[in-house]
Order: sequence, then structure tokens, then C-alpha cells
Amino acid sequence: MLEFHADRKRYFDIQVANAEKYVIPFIEEKFRVAEGTRVLEIGCGEAGVLKAFINRGCFGMGVELDTPRIEHAKEYLAEDYAAGRIKFISKDIYEVDAQTELGGLYDIIVLKDVIEHIHDQAKLIGKMKSFLKAGGVIFFGFPPWYMPYGGHQQMCFSWVKKIPWVHLLPRSIYGWLLKVNKENAAPFLEIKDTGISIERFEKICRQEGYEIENKTHYLINPIYEWKFGWKGRKQIGLVKAIPYLRDFLTTCVYYLIKVKR
Repeated sequence: MLEFHADRKRYFDIQVANAEKYVIPFIEEKFRVAEGTRVLEIGCGEAGVLKAFINRGCFGMGVELDTPRIEHAKEYLAEDYAAGRIKFISKDIYEVDAQTELGGLYDIIVLKDVIEHIHDQAKLIGKMKSFLKAGGVIFFGFPPWYMPYGGHQQMCFSWVKKIPWVHLLPRSIYGWLLKVNKENAAPFLEIKDTGISIERFEKICRQEGYEIENKTHYLINPIYEWKFGWKGRKQIGLVKAIPYLRDFLTTCVYYLIKVKR
């Protein structure tokens, strides 16, 4: 496991900085983030991404299944939480009701490094229409499954964390390798079931009645600027244009979608 994954406050600060420098400007290429904008983040973790929106005068609602992470969020955003600028729900998003629990509809929905962990992604992407205001947008940022560390194996403790594309081994072999090296195999095998490619993501969006407003593919994930000191770089145009091949060489994608008119 990398050091910043264990230090939740540092990871929170990284998320704030990344959202301020990359996520919000990407959204604003097509949709204005103004004071009073209502922002819902699904899988908000410690709410670092939401904090960047709150700093812009937005209202934030965070949904997170992992209750301890919500407790950290309340600590890190104590002033904003006390002032009612942000609220949290610790619940499975599939069980959340927009009107009674979310307090209405949202201008922007954010899923940052989340969709690749969701079971039945088409169901969730379709359901989000019930959370979204007319004309609202949904932001996704995620690592394509086939990229070098698309299995999140960098979270391992053993030497497995250093091997790119190891997650693409057959499930039985990959599971054996994790167990032999005394890793907790379950979460890594789970993401093997839920990891999502660029092609499948775009197909789901079309099938669920959305259109893509904006997209950027990255050769070097922008968040690596804070994690490793590597400046974010957009994918080479030729690689970006080649379906399937691009999945193996693209470390992160940003998408902005809206309900098709």
C-alpha cells in the first residue's frame, strides 16, 4: 500500500487540490459551477472532492457506504458541516430516495474513482436521472480496467503492487497469486468483476439515454501530480482514437454526460 492511502487526511488534501485544479475546470468547459450550485457526490469518501466545490460556494451532499470515512469527512469539514454547507448519508446509493433523503435534485453529480467499484453499473447510471435536475450533468473520473494498474493492485502490501497488468491474469491464477503473497484477495477479485473499460462505459451511457458533453483521456493521471510528482498529461491523439488499445495505455479518463435531449 502506498503511504498516502493510509494517511486519510493527506489523501483528503490531495483530492481537494486535484478537484480544484482539474475536475472543476473540466466541468466548467461545458457547465458553469456557480455559487449555490447543488453537488451530489456518490462514493464521496472523506469528501475532499466535495470540499473543492464548497470552496466555490456550492452546496454538497455526500453519499458513502463506508461509515468510518464519513466520520473522517465530518472531522475534516467540521466548519462546513456545522454551517449546513455539506451533508452526508451513509447508505447504499441504490437504497437512497432523492426527495426524502437527498433533499431534492442536483445540478452536478460526481463519481470520482467510484464507477469501477460499482456492481451493475448500467443500473446506477440509469438511476441517476432521478437525482438530476433538468439540464444537469454527471462527472465521472476513473481508471480504465485494462490500464497498467486498473486492478488497484498498487494497494497491495507485497511485491504484487509493482507489477503492471497483473490483474489481467485469469481470475483463478490472480487469486492464487494474491493469496500466496498473503494479500486480502477479496477486494482485488471484486474489482476484477466490476472494473470498466472506456468502450463499455460509453456504450452504457448511450444505452441509458445520455450524451457525452465532454471527455478527456490522460496518459498520466492528473492526481499523480500530488501522489508521485508527475505532471498530468493528456493522452496522445493517435492512441486516444484507437478503441481498445487506448484502454491499455490510458491511466485515467474524465467524462461529463447529460440526459439526451
